Amino acid sequence: MKLPLYKFTAEIKIIGINPYVFVPDKILKNIFKDAGKDKGHIPVKGAVNDKSYKQTLVKYKGAYRLYINTIMLKKSPDRVGETIELTISFDPEDRTIAPHPKLTKALNNNLNAKAVFESLPPSRKHEIIRYISSLKSEVSIDRNISRAIDFLTGNGRFVGRDKPH
Repeated sequence: MKLPLYKFTAEIKIIGINPYVFVPDKILKNIFKDAGKDKGHIPVKGAVNDKSYKQTLVKYKGAYRLYINTIMLKKSPDRVGETIELTISFDPEDRTIAPHPKLTKALNNNLNAKAVFESLPPSRKHEIIRYISSLKSEVSIDRNISRAIDFLTGNGRFVGRDKPH
């Protein structure tokens, strides 16, 4: 089933350092209907000024926002106040990232770290998995898996945090 693609224009606004646009209410309601939910993160796809993107609609301070990062729109923080053309659609595609096989092996070899990892909220697990999966060299993968295991067992920092919980 092909989902509808909605078109709109919006002015770029900013919260802190994060540029975003508001999705018009009528379109937002249609996306919620297409997604089958109106709470939590809503995966979407579309285009900004004809450049494709995949992003997540996020509710912040009571309103859903589409954050416009520099991958979606070059120099987006410098373009606050500019009106842009967008398309948006619910994205039903699975975005699950499988853990790196070396991370899985390391967790299986350290049951304490595995127990802590399994008790983490899904967003924290995803953060660790995504970070390690994004690494390119075997050296950095090995080094960061070691740091992750240390972090999970209470011996060091990882992904900008002092403690897993």
